[in-house]
Amino acid sequence: MVRLPLSLQKKLAAVFPDTHEQAEFVAEAVKKALDTHVPSDTAQPSAIGGTLHLFTDGGSRGNPGQAAVGCVLYDPLKNEVIREYGECIGVETNNIAEYSALITGLKIASEFHPNHLICHLDSELVVKQLNGEYRVKMATFTPLIQEINALKSGFPHVSFVYVPREKNTRADLLVNRALDEMLGVRRN
Repeated sequence: MVRLPLSLQKKLAAVFPDTHEQAEFVAEAVKKALDTHVPSDTAQPSAIGGTLHLFTDGGSRGNPGQAAVGCVLYDPLKNEVIREYGECIGVETNNIAEYSALITGLKIASEFHPNHLICHLDSELVVKQLNGEYRVKMATFTPLIQEINALKSGFPHVSFVYVPREKNTRADLLVNRALDEMLGVRRN
């Protein structure tokens, strides 16, 4: 049985208060989706359920300085990258960029409704603050953490994992590519 994300469960309960009606609606929606299945070579990826991996990175040139975020959403069952995203976010510190990258990544991942999202970050500070191992001392982090917690509540299960920078190269590349394009830096 597919487990729906909490946000969808709440919407479904609001429309269909009776659990039997909810089950019938979901069964009919799944049947309809399966009957109109598009061949996999043309289908838009959609991982409803399952586990996805999100790699995020944020960085700035100067601290504070021009900053960017990079996000890579990966499906381990298909062994493929579902979505990549990088953009400049203005003048920020490295830590604000790291939090902003995670927020962007969580928004992207929410489109795919995974049952478990494993977020890989190369910022030990951010991971330990989100996991409750470090206190949040800077007031500027508080609204970002609140937004992350709000986004996190839309998933059945989310975990935050520290990875060394060399295991986060693709997200780092997206950060640097966005900054290079914005600053007009040419790379060979």
